[in-house]
Amino acid sequence: MSKLMRRIIVIDEDKCDGCGICAEACHEGAIQIIDGKAKLVKESYCDGLGDCIGPCPQGAITMEEREAEAYDEEAVAAHIEEEKKQEPLVCGCPGTALRSIERDTPCCEPEENDAPASTSELASWPVQITLVPPSAPFLMGADLLIAADCVPFAFADFHKKFVKGRIPLVGCPKLDDAQYYKDKFTEMFRVNDFKSVTVVYMEVPCCGGLPRIVQMAMQEAGKSFLLKLVLLGIRGDILQES
Repeated sequence: MSKLMRRIIVIDEDKCDGCGICAEACHEGAIQIIDGKAKLVKESYCDGLGDCIGPCPQGAITMEEREAEAYDEEAVAAHIEEEKKQEPLVCGCPGTALRSIERDTPCCEPEENDAPASTSELASWPVQITLVPPSAPFLMGADLLIAADCVPFAFADFHKKFVKGRIPLVGCPKLDDAQYYKDKFTEMFRVNDFKSVTVVYMEVPCCGGLPRIVQMAMQEAGKSFLLKLVLLGIRGDILQES
């Protein structure tokens, strides 16, 4: 494809933390998060208008004028249609049916001479963000927990510290569709009056987008719930609470 002088984005990977906000803002799908960093996947997908620049919290995106492939509107349309086919779909299997869980006794009894068994604090099902509709009855008036799906593996007392007394939702802001998450949370915040929202995420760059997605959704929904952010290290320690 011939090249011409035009405006096109430049991404500073040293500044980029992989939050994915620029990828959400790019309506042409020219930016993807790859290996934890924003990448321009194809020059012909970038229209040079710079919609992705403003939302970048790290200031990692700028514009420059250089030789680049011409913007290809037809290729962009085909690219977007292909991306839509890969969006997460809600599973229709019986195991995804909504349910509340009442707990009177521990879920399991300890063996003789063993330490006391841990107790599950899970009070609702399902837990995947994709599978829980915004109108799920257990959401109204709840203390909501939104956790990156690596968190329970890193934090040993996940149930006791975070799940107890809360309705948990889990997902991955890197591997799933961040725009879908934002839209889902926006509607969820709009139709429910949560007592509080707690977001627990990992220190790895690709996880940093989760609190931003939640904050953006809350703003778009016009709600201001009590928000708590908890950052975990990969060793399972709490690095920051705010």
